[in-house]
Amino acid sequence: MAKDTFFHKKVTLNAGGKLIDISSPQVMGIINITPDSFYVNSRKPYVEDALQQAKKMLTDGAAFLDIGAYSSRPGATDISIAEETDRLLPVVEAIASAYPEAIMSIDTFRAQVGEAAIKAGAHIINDISGGQLDADMFATVARLQVPYILMHTKGTPQNMVSLAQYDDVFGEVLDYFVLRYQQLKQLGVHDVIIDPGFGFAKNQQYNYMLMNRLHEFDILQLPVLVGISRKRMIYSLLGNTAPEALNGTTVLNTISLMKGANILRVHDVKEAVEAVKIWETVKGAQNI
Repeated sequence: MAKDTFFHKKVTLNAGGKLIDISSPQVMGIINITPDSFYVNSRKPYVEDALQQAKKMLTDGAAFLDIGAYSSRPGATDISIAEETDRLLPVVEAIASAYPEAIMSIDTFRAQVGEAAIKAGAHIINDISGGQLDADMFATVARLQVPYILMHTKGTPQNMVSLAQYDDVFGEVLDYFVLRYQQLKQLGVHDVIIDPGFGFAKNQQYNYMLMNRLHEFDILQLPVLVGISRKRMIYSLLGNTAPEALNGTTVLNTISLMKGANILRVHDVKEAVEAVKIWETVKGAQNI
């Protein structure tokens, strides 16, 4: 959105006392502490593997590391809070110790897991359910005073595919954000990032309809996170596989930047950082 419009989009986050500027788009690297995430190369179930991945992503330019211990792919196996926490905390503690400058986001829909991870050294809660799967989530985020990524979905990872039905997908997602953001504001949550939830309770048609109108979410004046890395919406369209979907990912990430995305959540940090650099250079180029 142009600087001279009436929108004043929030472009800073307070994460663990550090003020993070996202006026220039930033990249979030995905580290899955799971044995069953949809993209095999993202699975880092052991602490040492996760540490090596964190080092690579930070070196490649990631501003955030998003760490998850519960696979949210369609049809994923449900696990207990205890198992999710046991997978997650050793990795969070190890990264906090080895890379104290790293800003860690925790991919969980459970308030108890998110709080334990924040106390272990993480900074942001990334909730795929937008508070729908844990009634304590919003109050917990407010009490912890941490940034919160509010994603749109319907149902659970186990049944969301059957719920991909909309009369007006953009309108319904926008209404969802308006309602939940009002609830968060009333509780005193200051830093909210919205995520349209590409691939979550949405088929290919709905995913691309949302991408086409991504810039219209600027009406909320909130930072926008886009997570489309190597997803089915890319490889099913192109007739390839998740391991072959890097080029398609980069194309869609670039389109997302053009439509106002502030954070790209990706498996491949280096390529996303390069896309941001090129986009920023094009945007800032002056006519001679």
